[in-house]
Amino acid sequence: MIFRNGLVLTMDDAHTVLENADVLIVDDKIAEIGPNLTAPDGHEEVDATGGIIMPGMIDTHRHMWQTAMRGYGADWTLTQYFVWYYLESGRHFRPEDIHAGNLLGALEAIDSGVTTTVDWSHGLQTVDHADAAVDALEAVPGRFVLAYGNIQQGPWEWSTSKEFQDFYRRRIDGGKLAGFQMAFDVTGDPAFPEKAAFEVARELGVSVTTHAGVWGATNDDGIRLMHEGGFMSPGNVYVHAATLSSDSYHRIAASGGSVSVSTESEQSAGQGYPPTWQLRRHGIGVSLSMDTSVWWSGDLFSAMRTTLSADRVREHMEAHSKQETVTHHHLRAEQVVDWATRGGAKALGMDSSIGALTPGRQADVVLIKNDASPVMFPLLHPYGHVAFQAGRGDVHTVVVGGRTVKRDGKLVDGDLAAARAKVNATVDHLRETLGEQAWKRGMNPDIPEARILHNPYQYTK
Repeated sequence: MIFRNGLVLTMDDAHTVLENADVLIVDDKIAEIGPNLTAPDGHEEVDATGGIIMPGMIDTHRHMWQTAMRGYGADWTLTQYFVWYYLESGRHFRPEDIHAGNLLGALEAIDSGVTTTVDWSHGLQTVDHADAAVDALEAVPGRFVLAYGNIQQGPWEWSTSKEFQDFYRRRIDGGKLAGFQMAFDVTGDPAFPEKAAFEVARELGVSVTTHAGVWGATNDDGIRLMHEGGFMSPGNVYVHAATLSSDSYHRIAASGGSVSVSTESEQSAGQGYPPTWQLRRHGIGVSLSMDTSVWWSGDLFSAMRTTLSADRVREHMEAHSKQETVTHHHLRAEQVVDWATRGGAKALGMDSSIGALTPGRQADVVLIKNDASPVMFPLLHPYGHVAFQAGRGDVHTVVVGGRTVKRDGKLVDGDLAAARAKVNATVDHLRETLGEQAWKRGMNPDIPEARILHNPYQYTK
């Protein structure tokens, strides 16, 4: 197929921008980019006039199993999130509930132009739950990385079990997913019980993704233990990383790790101030993520604009504290568009195949165009338009690996009716299991009266 006459953000090494250009896709790859291209006979043509053609966006941290609870926790703090999912109600999710959330989350991702998503799946209480998660991801034509986790059990337990090893060989090794990670957190316990899980990850040759630098939960001690144990590798993704010391940022930078910033999450739930200002200072790679739809939106347009705003607020406030004025922003729209595309590809070790529009790369392409919207013209600053003006309703066409999954603003072959039925069944199950009073109270849950450890990431009963 060929996209004709669009403004192309290639996101290549030079961040080349081409006006009135075509993008030719042959089979599953980008074949050529430039003006007035010749297309093969029988090709499909998409008129991109007045639109922006860009690489598919990449979300490196999304709890997709929670999508069935969309908006339920809109007023939660992070503590209330822990209470509901970790301590009280997360155990009620059946395999079919994991499937429902993943199915809806996967469809939501490609609908908003996110062609690759890391499913930070820490609701996998059993391998049956894990199978259900993979079944849902394989049913949607996007790129998905399963990050396997289990908040109901310590990572040193589930990762070393025969069931997990069998699941990995059966569903992951040589399977259909775009990738696999192990998802668990390091509390800073001096005994370092998470060491066993790191050893499993090393044995399998997979990367670890971990919630790091979360206020009151994970801290510099966890980073130090990982570093001293030799478990900080270039493939590690540190989620949030909002309350770390300079020493920890140096360790991440030196080991080649990257940080997944979830700005809407950090600035609302309280993990700490969105850390891009620190990551830029330390030269750490950045990718963007949405965290969970139980609270926030599920599209990276929100991530880009909130990240820009948070970074600039910090810059202004620091200048004002010194009686100075910021005259030029250090973080620009161009950089956050890079983080939403190329940054995610680098974090996942996929930079040679996705994240940019260059010949030979996989054809993950998004056309932002909406002729019915007054917001889509004039197109003066393309990066600024993507970051500040566009939204999911402006995503006209989405292609993943040469396959069209959205066209003319509508999903192609996306069975929303089936997804709705599955999600409704999950909601009905939870309401019935909890009881209507507890269901309503869960939208603003109290802290349990029973004494619990201050650190919610310590796996106790």
